[in-house]
Amino acid sequence: MKQEQRAPQEVHQSGRVHRTLMLTPWYLPHKVVTWKDAVTMLFLGKVEVVVSYDEELRSPSITLKTPAVVRLKEGAGRSKLGHRREGVKFSRINVYLRDDFTCQYCRVKLPMGKLTYDHVVPRAQGGRTVWENIVTACYECNSQKGNRTPQAARMPLKQEPRRPKSLPHHPLMLDIKTVPSEWQDFFQVGVVGSA
Repeated sequence: MKQEQRAPQEVHQSGRVHRTLMLTPWYLPHKVVTWKDAVTMLFLGKVEVVVSYDEELRSPSITLKTPAVVRLKEGAGRSKLGHRREGVKFSRINVYLRDDFTCQYCRVKLPMGKLTYDHVVPRAQGGRTVWENIVTACYECNSQKGNRTPQAARMPLKQEPRRPKSLPHHPLMLDIKTVPSEWQDFFQVGVVGSA
């Protein structure tokens, strides 16, 4: 399943809305950011500009073209000490990615908007919001399970939740009609579809 991402929007001084496509160090589409975030990352040395829009950004001391596509520099995800950050940050989207956008009770793969996450051991019973106690669930299964454990609800899990060491790469799902022409070269046929 492809990850659907609502693209951030930021109005450029030209009046046009500009978004910036961020690529992995291997030139794969990673995510969409505002042009302001892209410029900030550029000055922090975390990205390099691959393609620019025609519009220029001006300040008293510098002029540069608005970044259309940037690439993360290899090692940009490393800490100041040069070591990779340990593990994957806990977040709702990362839980969905770990579980492949699949309800861990009914085993149905669904779009992100039809998913929620569930506490395996309910919070009312002392369950914490941590990798090892959270699974992806559809709204129906989450409601059916209620404030019970999977055993008490007789709803076995597809797999036990674990803290992932990494996450699979899910291609961006963007509406082809809204993708700027400057981005087109970075998508393979079939990767860009209707959101």
